[in-house]
Amino acid sequence: MNTALPDTWSEANQRYLTAALAVVRALLERHAARPQDAPEERDKPRKWRRRSSIHTDVPQLEEGDGPTRTLEEAAEAMPAPPALETLCVAFGLSPFERNVMLLCAGMELDSAFAAHCAAAQDNPQRGYPTFGLALAALPEAHWSALTPAAPLRYWRLVETTDGNTLTTARLRIDERVLHYLTGMQHLDERLQGIVEPLDASGELPPSHHALVHRISGLWSQTKDGSTVPAIQLCGDEDAGKQAVAAAASAAVGLRLHAIRAADVPASATEREALARLWEREAALSGSALLVDCQEPDDADNLRPALSLLERVRGVLIVTAREPLRTRKRQLIRLDVNKPTAAEQRSLWRNALGPLAQDLNSQIEVLTSQFDFGVREIHAAGAGLLADVSGAGEEVSGAALWDACRVRSRPRLDDLAQRIEPAAGWDDLVLPDPQRHTLREIAAHVRQRTRVYEAWGFASKGARGLGISALFAGASGTGKTMAAEVLADELRLDLYRIDLSQVVSKYIGQTEKNLRRVFDAAEEGGAILLFDEADALFGKRSEVRDSHDRYANIEVSYLLQRMESYRGLAILATNMKDALDTAFMRRIRFVVEFPFPDADQRAEIWRRIFPPDTPAEGLDTYKLARLSVAGGNIRNIALNAAFLAADAGEPVRMAHLSRAARSEYAKLEKPLTEAEVGGWA
Repeated sequence: MNTALPDTWSEANQRYLTAALAVVRALLERHAARPQDAPEERDKPRKWRRRSSIHTDVPQLEEGDGPTRTLEEAAEAMPAPPALETLCVAFGLSPFERNVMLLCAGMELDSAFAAHCAAAQDNPQRGYPTFGLALAALPEAHWSALTPAAPLRYWRLVETTDGNTLTTARLRIDERVLHYLTGMQHLDERLQGIVEPLDASGELPPSHHALVHRISGLWSQTKDGSTVPAIQLCGDEDAGKQAVAAAASAAVGLRLHAIRAADVPASATEREALARLWEREAALSGSALLVDCQEPDDADNLRPALSLLERVRGVLIVTAREPLRTRKRQLIRLDVNKPTAAEQRSLWRNALGPLAQDLNSQIEVLTSQFDFGVREIHAAGAGLLADVSGAGEEVSGAALWDACRVRSRPRLDDLAQRIEPAAGWDDLVLPDPQRHTLREIAAHVRQRTRVYEAWGFASKGARGLGISALFAGASGTGKTMAAEVLADELRLDLYRIDLSQVVSKYIGQTEKNLRRVFDAAEEGGAILLFDEADALFGKRSEVRDSHDRYANIEVSYLLQRMESYRGLAILATNMKDALDTAFMRRIRFVVEFPFPDADQRAEIWRRIFPPDTPAEGLDTYKLARLSVAGGNIRNIALNAAFLAADAGEPVRMAHLSRAARSEYAKLEKPLTEAEVGGWA
């Protein structure tokens, strides 16, 4: 018994591999030293056992031989199974296949192997391993080890290179396998850039911990990875799905790697090669695979990923927004949603650390408006702490609120136009009933959490809890400005979505476009302004064909999402009469934006010029005779300001007269003497 044991598994594994290579080297030496057959004996066929296909005249090392004894001592010194034996068990290698792999490994690790191979084959030009050499020199040889379905070639543990025949082709061990045998773990370079590791890190809320426990329990019910059912994680918490998958993998001692659906090869041949390469990697590194199907919306983009799901064996997870269906592979669906309001409050307190006590009341307000996951909460908290540390100032609730607004923007910025509010209540000229309705809308947004949650209205059902409004009126009557006023009042982001761009002629695409918008906006509860709503609502009609039916489905989907949306959704239209009255009961507020009368136009003119604009001799009552809406008044005022600036003069009625004529010409509307008479 060797008393000088290696200090680590790595050292012990290296010692064991060296001893195993010495055994194969001894077999080569013994085969090279065999008596040469007489010419008449050399041509006789060798004797094979029919049942086991074992060559009977290959010498074997006896127990107690030097190399064998050294290997036994190295095995006793192992604190855990060596990589060689773990690999043999994982891929079901026979003793002969094990020695073939060692024969190829020896060529890379021992410079003497080339000479031993040449001597064993009686040919100085063949200083490399071949199947022919293995069959002749290694014990328990069997021809079935050479077939493409056998482990050596199926799992590409060894590869054949040049050679006219299978038995004379040069053999070489795969580089990833060689490194594994030496105790080095790394991702196969052919998988790099396609799959990436995901680590289990960060805090998980209790609801996600429960999912981790359930998944690890399902996996622990079987020891055969090929029979483990695939787990399908759905829901609206994208980062949470990966965190749950990584934590569940770590709980059963597996590493997690991920591949995006878009990176799965479309070619069946390449996909088969990828699947086999991954299965080998999973066995070598003890890994689970996550297939990320959250981004592609086109079913054609998902077909290669679904095919990979059905092909790959072992521990598998798929993440998607909506449930996926496979024909052969069983999928167990679990929903990963955003942390509950109580969990989010706890996460905020942990993320803010010492600042949490001072911001406790603000945390309650944050969770009522922003629906963040673990990653977003920690990122926002870390950024705020860094800002406070760098500036040396105390953090305010307003700074925390703005940090959350910024954090929730990236996804929606790619789908809609963000409008920076530039108007307040003083800039909005509307009749009192309309102003009162707008203030009611603001009150509903501010107090929705108290009414729905604290006062129990949400327990009566989720339907109709979304806050929706219809702004109807001619162009320029103030619909967008009213939305800006609400955004400024509530300190929320305002996004304009042009429905004429969202609506698609392709069946089902409109719903997908709308879903992307609403899903992206859910985190921050932004105000969504759907412009030209009649582009969609005007399609509601009697069903005469499939396109009519799908157009009605699109409308129903938009209304359904508006009813469930946690923020404020506003539909703006210039053609209220084109809308079906059946929609009105599904919309909580309807605000009519009338064409301004003379008094209202005069008030708009009084407010239209900024305080710093030089003006001289302006008569708002004469200007109010222009029969145009507020949007046109702004255009006239702006154009007049440019004319005055170019002339080096303050804004006068003459400049406004010229600007009014240009605006009327654009509107293809005659400018009467009654409107501009007496201006000069």
